[in-house]
Amino acid sequence: MIPFPDIAPEIFTITLGGFSLSLRWYALAYLAGLIIGWQVIAAMMRRPAIWGGTPPTEADRVDDLLTWVILGVILGGRLGFVLFYEPAYYLSNPAQILMVWQGGMSFHGGFAGVIVATWFWSRAQGVPVLRLADAMAVVAPIGIFFGRLANFINAELWGRPTDLPWGVVFPGEAAQACPGVVGPCARHPSQLYEAGLEGLVLGLILWAVVRAGGLRRPGLAFGIFLAGYGLARIFVELFRVADPQFITPDNPLGHVLGGPMIGLTMGQVLSLPMVLIGLALIWRARARPPRTT
Repeated sequence: MIPFPDIAPEIFTITLGGFSLSLRWYALAYLAGLIIGWQVIAAMMRRPAIWGGTPPTEADRVDDLLTWVILGVILGGRLGFVLFYEPAYYLSNPAQILMVWQGGMSFHGGFAGVIVATWFWSRAQGVPVLRLADAMAVVAPIGIFFGRLANFINAELWGRPTDLPWGVVFPGEAAQACPGVVGPCARHPSQLYEAGLEGLVLGLILWAVVRAGGLRRPGLAFGIFLAGYGLARIFVELFRVADPQFITPDNPLGHVLGGPMIGLTMGQVLSLPMVLIGLALIWRARARPPRTT
């Protein structure tokens, strides 16, 4: 087993007049993913050759798009968590819906928020939605990679108990509550599995698609991202502990569909539509001729 590294969730804390302001790794991960993705998309818009002609929009207009994306991530991520994971609690405590600093964000909700924000921005600016979605799909794994690393540093979203040599002993009473385990409980570092599959591997695949001329087929990169993320998330959910509100003595794996031992978690249920839509977009893009200059 591997001891959890001695890394604090806060990078630094400033105290002024009795108020404390902390910069957390999780916030830095969001900022890094958004800023790097913004710069990469702007660079892609300056290269007509990779698009088979005129890019979807000008590089200067990507700045305005970033503001919409930030709103989509925050609002969608929070509302997704409220609706998908704890609707009963927030229905009883509606004032806490806006308290995002207390934690509780959903990737699928944030992703849906970005799609809605991008669609509205594209319609208002007269930009082809599907081609812009391809550009955003190429950079999305960057933010996912940083976000999953931040989840690991925060010692949250850990995996199921394991006796594999790379099992990590996460701190906290909840992480150490492993029935039948005597002594320290090692768990799958599922956050790192997701960083590797949904971030690094998927990012490299999409980059290879761009180099092979994939952006000349509208919808191809977006479809590969949807299917790739969905498959990776479905796989990692086999090793990840479900959210506590879904776990009961009769349902120890936290399945929301199927039986207590053989079924699907909420993460898998939300990822299945991504796989199906992604495969449909890939088929559609491959069935049409590529754009040419």
